[in-house]
Amino acid sequence: MSEQIKHECGIAMVRLLKPLDYYLKKYGTALYGLDKMYLLMEKQHNRGQDGVGLASIKFDVPIGSQYINIERSNSEVPIKDIFAEAFKPLRKTTVPNAHKDLEWIKNNMPFAGELMLGHLRYGTFGGNGVQNLHPFHRENNWKTRNLVIAGNFNLTNVDELFDKLISLGQHPTQTNDTITVLEKVGKFLDDENQRLFDKYKHEGIQSNVEISRLIAENLDITDILQKSAKHWDGGYAMAGLLGHGDAFVMRDPSGIRPVFYYHDDEIVVVTSERPVIQTALKVPIEQIHSLTPGHAIIIRKNGNVSIEEFRTPEPTPTPCSFERIYFSRGTDADIYNERKMLGELLAEPILKSCKYDVENTIFSYIPNTASVAFWGLCKSLEKHCKKLQQQAILENKDRLTPELLTEILDARPRVESIAVKDVKMRTFITQDAHRDDMVAHVYDITYGTVRAGVDSLVVLDDSIVRGTTLRQSILRMLDRLEPKKIIIASSAPQIRYPDCYGIDMSRLGEFVAFEAAIELLKDTNQEHIIKEVYEDCKAQLQRPKEEMQNAVRAIYKPFTQEQISKKIAQLLTPTDLKAEVEIVYQTIEGLHEACPNNHGDWYFTGKYPTPGGMKVVNKAFINYYEKKNERAY
Repeated sequence: MSEQIKHECGIAMVRLLKPLDYYLKKYGTALYGLDKMYLLMEKQHNRGQDGVGLASIKFDVPIGSQYINIERSNSEVPIKDIFAEAFKPLRKTTVPNAHKDLEWIKNNMPFAGELMLGHLRYGTFGGNGVQNLHPFHRENNWKTRNLVIAGNFNLTNVDELFDKLISLGQHPTQTNDTITVLEKVGKFLDDENQRLFDKYKHEGIQSNVEISRLIAENLDITDILQKSAKHWDGGYAMAGLLGHGDAFVMRDPSGIRPVFYYHDDEIVVVTSERPVIQTALKVPIEQIHSLTPGHAIIIRKNGNVSIEEFRTPEPTPTPCSFERIYFSRGTDADIYNERKMLGELLAEPILKSCKYDVENTIFSYIPNTASVAFWGLCKSLEKHCKKLQQQAILENKDRLTPELLTEILDARPRVESIAVKDVKMRTFITQDAHRDDMVAHVYDITYGTVRAGVDSLVVLDDSIVRGTTLRQSILRMLDRLEPKKIIIASSAPQIRYPDCYGIDMSRLGEFVAFEAAIELLKDTNQEHIIKEVYEDCKAQLQRPKEEMQNAVRAIYKPFTQEQISKKIAQLLTPTDLKAEVEIVYQTIEGLHEACPNNHGDWYFTGKYPTPGGMKVVNKAFINYYEKKNERAY
C-alpha cells in the first residue's frame, strides 16, 4: 500500500508525413510535430520519473548540417527541461512570428524534424544518470548506418545475447540490455548496408552517392528486425530511428508490453498508452490500434507505413495484467472498466470480512491510483444495500410509516475520505532514503470520521507487494482513528513471484506473500519443502531453458489463499496496534474475469510466458536460499 513500485518506461514516436508548410497552413504553426510530441510525453509522465530523452531527425538537410539531435534530462522536471531546450531558439529570436517562418525554423530549430522519438525512463536497474537515459545513438558517417534506439523493455537473457555479439566478432563495452539491443540491431543494419552496397557495385553502379541513395530506399527493415530479435527473451516495446528517415516500433511475440498506434495521411503516432493519442490528436478510440505481438510498425522515409511480422506470435498472447491494475493510465476506456470490475468483485469477500455490518463500516481507499477500483466496490456495495432495503420494505410492509421508509431508504455504504495526500511532500516520498519514516506524514488522516471502538474501517489499495509501508506506517496511521477493525483490500491478487520483464520486482524475499508462505511452512513443520524446492531449482537450471519449470510454486501449494492472507495480516500488524487487522486479496479467478484479454499473470500464478521467466524465478529462489541480495537476471 502506497509502496513505490517502479513503473514501466514510456515511448512516443511522431512521424510527420507532409511537408512542414502543410502543417503551417492547416494548424498555424510549423512546429506542429514538436507540439504534439510534448503533449504525448507529458500525458505519459506517470511512466517517467527518473529522466526523459528526445531525439529528432531532420530530412534532406544540406551536407555538413546536423540531422540527428538528442536531448536528455534527469532533473526534477525533465520534460520541461528538454522541451525548454528544444524551443529555446524560438524564445530567444527577435524574428517576428518565427514559428511561422519555415526557412528560419529549418535553419535554427534543431528539434523541428519530421521524425521524433521520446522516451520516459522509470529505471528498474542501473543508475539514473543522464548516461542511462534513452534514446541511445549508434553513430556513423553513413546516414543509413545511424541508429537511434529507445524502448520499454527488459530482456532476461542478456548474458547469452552478449556472448552472441562476441561470437559475431563485436566488442561491446557494456553488458546491459539496452546496449546489447543497440549493438545487435546495429550489427544487422551494418550487414544489410554492406549487402546492398556490394549488390549495387556488382551491378556496375560507380557513384557512391547514388549507391547511398539506393540503400536508403531499399533497406530490408523486416529482415534486420527478424535477425536482431531472433534470440531475444523478454517483454519489449522497442522503437528505432535510422539516420536517413526510416523508423520502426516492434512488440514482443508474447505481447507483454503494450504498444498503440494511429495513422492517417498526415501523421503516424506510436505510444505506450492509448488515451494519450486520443487526447493529443482528438481522434476516436476506434481509430487507435494495438500493435499485434511479434509485429513491427515500419515507417519508411517515403511515407509508406506497414505492419510486418518479425517473430512468430505466441498462440495465446500474454499481455501483462498488472499493467492493467496498476501501471497504465486509468483514463483508458477498457482499463477504467477493468479496474472498476476488480473493485466490484471484492465486495463479497469484504462484506464477509466485516460480517455484512455495513451500518458500522466505513469504506475508503489509499492511494489515488486505487480510486477507480473503489468506485467499482461502491457500486457493488450499493447493490447490496438496495437488496437490504427491498427486504426491509417487504418485511415491514404492514407497518410502514414515512419515518420508517426514510430510515430504510437512507441505508447506504458509509464512504469517507480517510487519508488525504499532502502533495507538497511528493518530492520527498519519491526518494528511497528515509521513505518509511516520511510516508506516515505524506497522508493526513481525517479525524472524526470513525466512531472509536464501534466502526470497522475498510481501505482499498490496488496492490500489496512488500507490505513494508503498511507495517511501518499506514496501519499505525489508521489505528489513530481507533477503529474496531481494519480491513485492507487489494484489487490485485497476492504477488508471489518476481517480474523479469521490466519492473524492479526481482527478489523473492521482498514479497510479503512469499514471506507468509515460508512462515507457514515453518509453523506447520514442513520446512523440508524449502530445501526440496532449493534442490529442484538448482536441478531446473541444469536443464535447457526451454524445458525448465517453475519449482517455486511448490512453496505455496500446501496452503489456501485465505491461509496465506491471514498470515500476511499477522506479519504486517505491529505488536502495539489496537485494532484487529484482516487483509483481503483479489482472486485469480476475479482477475481473469475483470481482465479477460490480458493473460500475463505470472506475478500471481508463476506462469511465465517465456523460458527466460522460468530461469529467473528458479534463480531468484536460489538467491533467497543462499542469502544473496542480488537480481536473478
